[in-house]
Amino acid sequence: MGGRRGQATGRQWKQVSSRMKGFVGRISVSGFVLALCIFSLWSRLFGHMVNKQSQIDVDLLWTSSPSFGWRASSYPRSPDWLLPSGKRNGYMLVRCNGGLNQQRVAICNAVLVARIMNAALVLPELDSSSFWNDINGFSGIYDVEHFIQSLKYDVKVVKALPSFYVSGNKTKRLKPFQLQPPRDASPSWYKTVALEKLKEHGAVYLAPFSHRLAEELENHEYQRLRCRVNFHALRFKEDVIDLGSKIVQRLRSEGNFLAMHLRFEMDMLAFSGCLDIFTPAEQELLKEYRQQNFAVRRLVHNGRRLIGKCPLTPEEVGLILHSMGFSNSSQIYLASGDLFGGERFLQKLLALFPRLENRSTILKAEELATINAEGRASLGPAVDYTVSLLADIFMPNYDGPSDFANNLLGHRLYYGFRTTIRPDRKALAPILMEHEKGNIKDFEQNVRTVMRNTWFGGPRPRIPPEPFFVNPWPECFCKPQSENPADECPSSSIMDLFHNQQVSNQHEEIETSRERAA
Repeated sequence: MGGRRGQATGRQWKQVSSRMKGFVGRISVSGFVLALCIFSLWSRLFGHMVNKQSQIDVDLLWTSSPSFGWRASSYPRSPDWLLPSGKRNGYMLVRCNGGLNQQRVAICNAVLVARIMNAALVLPELDSSSFWNDINGFSGIYDVEHFIQSLKYDVKVVKALPSFYVSGNKTKRLKPFQLQPPRDASPSWYKTVALEKLKEHGAVYLAPFSHRLAEELENHEYQRLRCRVNFHALRFKEDVIDLGSKIVQRLRSEGNFLAMHLRFEMDMLAFSGCLDIFTPAEQELLKEYRQQNFAVRRLVHNGRRLIGKCPLTPEEVGLILHSMGFSNSSQIYLASGDLFGGERFLQKLLALFPRLENRSTILKAEELATINAEGRASLGPAVDYTVSLLADIFMPNYDGPSDFANNLLGHRLYYGFRTTIRPDRKALAPILMEHEKGNIKDFEQNVRTVMRNTWFGGPRPRIPPEPFFVNPWPECFCKPQSENPADECPSSSIMDLFHNQQVSNQHEEIETSRERAA
């Protein structure tokens, strides 16, 4: 009895156990399916959230960035800042080498150095042979009278060096002592070494004068003087402003427009060492140019690209804009020289954005003739600079050592935090390289994610080694009310002391250009 009862109990237990296993199995499968569904739903929701977070509102980019209460101001903020009284220590001459915008930076530095040494500045000499082969000189590009008058409370500017000077009871013939300042020299070098030679000879000739003054200066009044020169005193001549305004007027009649600076020229490509995308014959040209003009170094294209040292190609710029959400009907003004490699690179951008314009397509033949004349090579870039300053959006493909792009970034910041698009070439490089291999999944989303983390033109601190001329905030900006007294706008009494019409009407040039374009 007991044995049979035990066997029956065992069978019952096995049946119960088997049913339990089946039940648990079914629950496990159901649970797995449910978990899979939840995971799938969560993934879709999360993916939608990520995709939504990576979206960029292009409509907002057509307007200026938020100012957060900051306004441009390059007024001195110390009542002690007045043109030094008494006799000046002598005359200072400079030769500004490089291209138009490198020369522009040198002019700003020359004014400041003249102020530091209490010297009269002779109208800066612009290098006419090494880069542009341009015979214009300062007076052929900039408004000389405006330059002199705008700086009359900062520095004495004269058009030419006098033949003689008075030293004690003697009249001596002026013969400038030529001096080559060290690169990124400090103000103290000019107060000692250069000043000693200035007093000894009555005049010094500083040449070459590119990058011969440190960018980061503790004295904020020095930095503000740089802004007064760059954004107020340096005004292009009327013919340049008029041509730029005509281009803006014709573009604006068709809607908003983006100005793009493609630094895709032989000198920059040879400098950067980014050669692999070119034909063997083109690579030889770039190598030869590099050997003749730059230090010999072994540069690997992909290695340079991955650290952000290669200019973006025209196609890459187009892909970035397209991924950000710009329509193919967007107007783009090309502020560039001749692209190295010819039309085959430009065609890829044109396929994405067919509404490409430049000064040659917009200006009439007789208008173009005024800037294409022999010996006037710098006037074209000056017109492009004017158009890019007034554009709704400005985008460079390379803002490394590109003075054109760097100056415009700072200039547009100063004139109302105007929108700029600065691609992070280092972060974008692996994404673009995968795209070239045909791996296009999530390409646009990945590009947007990178671009959302870039700066579109609002106030932000400088990040070394970012140049002062790229981002003159906060020295050349102020707030009507601020917790930090150093950031407060200057009082009316200080502004009255320093009555400079161009500074007090800081938007005069840009507003005049807008009126011409209206």
